[in-house]
Amino acid sequence: MRVMGLLGLVLALVIVGLLVKKQMAATRAPLPSLAPAASAPATVRAQSQQVQQQVKEAMDAAMQPQRAMPDDAK
Repeated sequence: MRVMGLLGLVLALVIVGLLVKKQMAATRAPLPSLAPAASAPATVRAQSQQVQQQVKEAMDAAMQPQRAMPDDAK
């Protein structure tokens, strides 16, 4: 009887291990390609300036006054 219990436990562990392996393979992100993207800046300085410009634009947009919301009086 102990052998049957042990075999059942080993079988359950094998099944769980295979399921974990399959799940981990499915969630693994693909590696990025080594070729640079068409819109990527060529240098670190250009990339830094692009990030600074994006942050400045986001801050400018956030600082705009809020539009008045219409009242829904019925």
